[in-house]
Amino acid sequence: MNNFLFVAAENDAIPDCKAGGMGDVVRDVPRQISAMGDKVHVVVPSYGRLHQGGTFKTHLNFPLRGTTYTADLYEVIPKKEFKNVHHYVIHHPEIEEGDIAHIYHNDPTEPFYTDAIKYFIFCTAVAEALKKEAFGKLDVVHMHDWHSSLVLFLKKYHPSYSSLKKMRYVYSIHNLAIQGIRPFEDNYSSLSTWFPQIDYDEKALLDYRYRDCINLMAVGIRLADAVHTVSPSYKEDVLKPSSPPEFIGGEGLETDLIKAENEGRLFGILNGCNYNNVRVADTGKLYRNTVKALFRWLQEESKKYKADFLAHTGEKVMEYVANHPKFIVSSVARLTEQKFYFFKRSPEAFEQLLQKLEAVGGIFMLLGTGAPEYEALFRDMSYAHRNFIFTNGQSEDLIDSIYLESDLYFMPSLFEPCGISQMLAMRNGNPCLVHHTGGLTDTVAHMKTGFAFDGDTYDEKIRNMLSSFDMALDVFQNDKKKWKQIQTAAKKKRFTWEKSVSKYYEQLYLL
Repeated sequence: MNNFLFVAAENDAIPDCKAGGMGDVVRDVPRQISAMGDKVHVVVPSYGRLHQGGTFKTHLNFPLRGTTYTADLYEVIPKKEFKNVHHYVIHHPEIEEGDIAHIYHNDPTEPFYTDAIKYFIFCTAVAEALKKEAFGKLDVVHMHDWHSSLVLFLKKYHPSYSSLKKMRYVYSIHNLAIQGIRPFEDNYSSLSTWFPQIDYDEKALLDYRYRDCINLMAVGIRLADAVHTVSPSYKEDVLKPSSPPEFIGGEGLETDLIKAENEGRLFGILNGCNYNNVRVADTGKLYRNTVKALFRWLQEESKKYKADFLAHTGEKVMEYVANHPKFIVSSVARLTEQKFYFFKRSPEAFEQLLQKLEAVGGIFMLLGTGAPEYEALFRDMSYAHRNFIFTNGQSEDLIDSIYLESDLYFMPSLFEPCGISQMLAMRNGNPCLVHHTGGLTDTVAHMKTGFAFDGDTYDEKIRNMLSSFDMALDVFQNDKKKWKQIQTAAKKKRFTWEKSVSKYYEQLYLL
């Protein structure tokens, strides 16, 4: 039996430990490894809360900042039990929860300042746990994004952790744009402050643009035995330099990724989607679940500042309880540049979409929270357009209803390493309209399982987005047979973890 450790910042297998798609992957892949007869341990930070109710396993003592730190390893109960899958959290008072999904900190004046500190502590505790064999003798350590890459730094440069070299290390890139860049020195949140006694090679760790800084995303790419992007097309994208907004590629790390590719260490494997034991929404609950969510948010102190908007949204929704719209377009996403840059830069294009919908008795439903400027844009749009329903919060019941009861799922991502939303929509038989980039290229086929747009220039992309939207509306209204074929083809598509994890074994794990 092979023994794995997953190291990540998120794990949706345990409650309240997810901010994005990484949490889904860290939940689902261990379950599939278990189905293949192997054993998996998953470890994430406690964020000061997730250890509560857990079972204490061991103290972890390690040198940091010229002193000795003690962190505690707890095993915690998952949402669902799977054979030979064990979930752990590491607790230390300085590993605090942030304001983004109670996980990450938003440090606008000095990016990654607080997060770097907590992941320095977390990764060193993980290294100590590996040294103590707290998870038994391991064959593979699978790390996710920059939050975990410091384990590789410690393995290579820290004399106390040379024993870590016997395992194989795999590094998955979920969001290449977020790189964990911090100064080497002269800052409390710097490498030299936390690891003053380590003799390391700055050239092997530096950021090419900020040469007095370490780039922790680059550390993962440079030092792992295998590097993994979460779709084949995204792998091809990241080997080319970014040229925003027309193209988002290697984000300054394409040289490292090309080197990994040339060394046979870089692999693009599409994420899977869960098709078993899924939450099943009840048909006909879309508007009820919207109103329920709005009333709940109205009672939350943190949302009092937008009470007027929530009430406004409820009033709009009530119009559709008895008078159902003829066509529902939806999006569920974190409100960021990655997901909605096209709408932010070209609000007039979004207004045209809403006008086209208005003409056919359709509505656009958007659910999400995120960057303040994007929230403000969509609130303003909602006040201005009666057929735009913006539910500015998070509700699992409502999300399930949106995926179930939409006619078209809209995903105009500027870039997309893989994407899970399009898979969830297709699982429900909903055609998607997507920007053909990264994993969206690998999952949605134009006029077969959905609709797509692209272009060589930004203006061409916007024109093609509107044209593809017209095409989708035309097929829905005037070619019911073709629409049914697209729906059926979308629902039949299977992006299984069984297939993806088999490729992990062949290409990443070498087992």
